[in-house]
Amino acid sequence: MTTTREATMTTRHDDLRRIEAEVGSLIRRVKRVIGERAREVHPELHPMTYFILTHLAANGPMRGADLSDAFGMDKGGVSRQVQSLVDLGLVQRQPDPEDRRAILLDATTEGRTRLEEMSRHRSDRFDQRLSGWSDAELAGFADQLAAYNTALSDD
Repeated sequence: MTTTREATMTTRHDDLRRIEAEVGSLIRRVKRVIGERAREVHPELHPMTYFILTHLAANGPMRGADLSDAFGMDKGGVSRQVQSLVDLGLVQRQPDPEDRRAILLDATTEGRTRLEEMSRHRSDRFDQRLSGWSDAELAGFADQLAAYNTALSDD
C-alpha cells in the first residue's frame, strides 16, 4: 500500500523531472532563437559572435582581455570573433585614451542600430505570443522564473 508520503514523493519526483524536461525544451528554443536573432542582425553573424556584439553594445568600449574574461574564452578566440564583427561593420577598434598603446572595442552605430531594430521586432513578437496572458500571469511567471534561477544560481 502506498503511503501519502510516498505518493507525495512520487509526485514531487515527477514534477522535478517535468521541470527538467521543460527547461531542456527552453534551452533548445533559446539556442534556435539566438541563431535567428544573430541572422536578423546580419545574415553572416554567428550566434557566439552575436553575444559578443550585444555585450559590447551594452558594456563597451572595452579591451579584448575584458571580453575574454567576460566570456571565458582565450584571447585568440575573442580576437577571431571580434575580427568577424569588424569585417561586418558592427564593431570598431579605437585607441584607449588612457593608454594609447591599448585598443578598445565597441559596437558601431550600425551595430547598435541593427541590434535595436532586431530587439524591437523580437519584443513585439514576444508580446504578441503572450497576449493571452494577463499582467498578473506575466508578473507571476517572471517571479517564479527569477526564484528558479536564484535557487539554482550556484550550479
